[in-house]
Amino acid sequence: MLLYIFSLIGTSNKIAVDIGAGDGIVGNTTNLILNHGWQGFLFDGNRENVETGKHFFSQERDTKLWPPRFTHAWVTAENVNTIIQKAGVSGQVDLLSLDIDGMDYWIWKALDCIEPIVVICEAHNVIGPDKSLTVPYDPNFKIQIPDYCGASLAAMAKLGAQKGYRLVGTNRVGLNAFFIRNDIGEYIFPSVPVEDCLNHPYVKQAMKERWPKVKDLDWVEV
Repeated sequence: MLLYIFSLIGTSNKIAVDIGAGDGIVGNTTNLILNHGWQGFLFDGNRENVETGKHFFSQERDTKLWPPRFTHAWVTAENVNTIIQKAGVSGQVDLLSLDIDGMDYWIWKALDCIEPIVVICEAHNVIGPDKSLTVPYDPNFKIQIPDYCGASLAAMAKLGAQKGYRLVGTNRVGLNAFFIRNDIGEYIFPSVPVEDCLNHPYVKQAMKERWPKVKDLDWVEV
């Protein structure tokens, strides 16, 4: 999906910033880095993931001479800009990937040292399209209760709009949301309503069966 988007809107510098990259072997930026010559700045809070990823890219033919820069860091709203700048990137980048299973809304809200053209981020698809909700901010957050994490697609779309981005779609089950900066390619990728992204039977079943189990927990309306 990302390759398709960039094939139509073009690229400016082929730089990808990936927060919550895991080991980088299977991720939102892997194909672009490994097969299409992108420069990657990858961040993950698990040291083992980082070491595995470094080894993987150092062994691959197309990245061993210039592998992505992999940083071990627990990213918070307070340190996200410092960590990214210390890794050597700032200003315009082509892609931001954000998937940390918890504080995604708060991290994107705080992030201002880079200006991505495209953002792909995780949204919580058990929450209906009419609810702009996220879990409260906690820099040490880890999932303790299944489905009590992250933010709804409506919340991420609202934040995106505040930061100058439009929602252009999601993957089929509404988990990965795609945003494009408003000054880029609107005639190719117009904005889409949140509700149009949450129609898959899997999503409807999740809303019906899983959302009631966590709906009364401490959610923040944003």
